[in-house]
Amino acid sequence: MNSNQSKPIRVMLVDDHSMVRRGLSTFLKVFDDMELAGEADNGEAAVKLCKAAQPDVILMDMMMPIMDGATATRTIRQQFPQVQVIALTSFKEGELIKNALEAGAIGYLLKDVSADDLVRAIRSAHAGRVTLSPEVAQSLVEAANLPPPPGLDLTEREREVLALMIEGLSNTQIAGRLVVSPSTVKSHVSNILSKLGVASRTEAVALALRNHIIS
Repeated sequence: MNSNQSKPIRVMLVDDHSMVRRGLSTFLKVFDDMELAGEADNGEAAVKLCKAAQPDVILMDMMMPIMDGATATRTIRQQFPQVQVIALTSFKEGELIKNALEAGAIGYLLKDVSADDLVRAIRSAHAGRVTLSPEVAQSLVEAANLPPPPGLDLTEREREVLALMIEGLSNTQIAGRLVVSPSTVKSHVSNILSKLGVASRTEAVALALRNHIIS
C-alpha cells in the first residue's frame, strides 16, 4: 500500500456487461491500494448503490440501458460531490466525451486502456487529477477546431431584433416595439446579416431557427 494512502481506494464498477465488471473486479484485486466497493449494471442502479457503497472512484460505462452514464455521472456528482467518476467506454465520439466531462467526469478512457494506465487514472482521479486517453484528447482538440456555432457574437440588442424578425415584424414595426428609430433598426439588421454570414432577412430567420440562436 502507498505510504500516503491510509486506506484503499474504494472503486465502484458500472457497466451493463457482466464480463466487463468481472474482468475489472479481478483486476482491482491485484492492487493492495484498491478495493471493490460495489457493482451496478446501469446508471439508475449506480445512483441508488452509491450511498450504501460509498465509493471514492467510479468506473462508469457511457452507453447503458435505463439510465446512461452521463446522466448517472451528473446525478452522482450532484448528490455525492466527493465521488470521482471516470468514463470507461468503447466510444470516442466528441459529443459523448463532451457530455461526460460536462456531467462532471474527471476522466475519460477507452476500454482498450492498458492495466497500468487504468490504475494510474484511478489513483489520479482519487487525487482530483484529470486523465484522458490520448485518442480522447485528440477528439477534443479536433472538436475545438470546429468553427463556433453561428450567432455567438450577436449583442443582446441584436438578439432582440432577430427575435422580432423571426416574429415577422418589419423594420418600422421593430422600431416601434423597441422605441428606437427605423435607421437604428436597419443598422442592427445589417449587423445581424453580416455576423450570420447571410444575404437576406429570410436566410437570417431560417438560420436562427435551425441553430436555435434565439431560445
